[in-house]
Amino acid sequence: MAVSKRAVLPKTRRFVLTRLTPLARRRLTIWCAALAFVVQWVAFVPAYAKQTERFYDLTGSLTYMGVTLFALLASGSSDVRSLVLTALVLLWAGRLGSFLFRRIHREGSDPRFDGIKPSARRFFLAWTLQGLWVFLTLCAALAAMTALQPTPLSVRDAVGVLIWAAGFGIEVVADRQKSAHRKAHPGHFIDSGLWAWSRHPNYFGEIVLWAGIAVIASSTLRGWQWLTMISPVFVAFLLTKVSGIPILEKRADDRWGSEPAYKRYKSETPVLLPRPPRR
Repeated sequence: MAVSKRAVLPKTRRFVLTRLTPLARRRLTIWCAALAFVVQWVAFVPAYAKQTERFYDLTGSLTYMGVTLFALLASGSSDVRSLVLTALVLLWAGRLGSFLFRRIHREGSDPRFDGIKPSARRFFLAWTLQGLWVFLTLCAALAAMTALQPTPLSVRDAVGVLIWAAGFGIEVVADRQKSAHRKAHPGHFIDSGLWAWSRHPNYFGEIVLWAGIAVIASSTLRGWQWLTMISPVFVAFLLTKVSGIPILEKRADDRWGSEPAYKRYKSETPVLLPRPPRR
């Protein structure tokens, strides 16, 4: 039976053949960034034409999945760490994307975009920001997946997975609790479950899970790649200072700010970091 030349190469030689050079690795990172932005810009065109934001969050989630799979396949990565990172990103993006897609189709619109959609410039900027969000959030995972010399899994990776699992669990539970509350008590703010510990526990969970991803990726980072540890910092900044908490806090104040119960809830419950409710 004929045997290919590659089949008889020593294992170390085969490993080198399936790895990217440093130049190719940098170019792949650029391609991942370009893909994240191009998908948003393409999706913006029909969204603006139809004046709809219904596919905004779904597009973001699919972009996370697409960029991650592109990096995995284009880099030829087959080490366990890359596969674990891919699985964790796909699980998170698939769950959150489907949840947000069902929610917006149930509610019909997202108030965040009411003043943005009519302006082509502002609406385009929102889609562009999502592309930046996707790339910078994924950058630590992408650096690990395109590493020239992946390191063996260690205790650090196990800790990272546990951190990710904790954050993912908090986000899932918080989202489900809020959905159930809205059905049972429409028009009333939620102050039970995890929401009695934090006014935004779902965002806390998201920040934590991306910190877990960064911990898993950190074992392979070298030189300039340590800059990709900005990933969880960027997520925290965007959710707490830009597009998450500030918008929701203002909306809540406009809606319930005059209610004594809400004033008490707001004064006793942390904005983000969970704390047991006061008795």
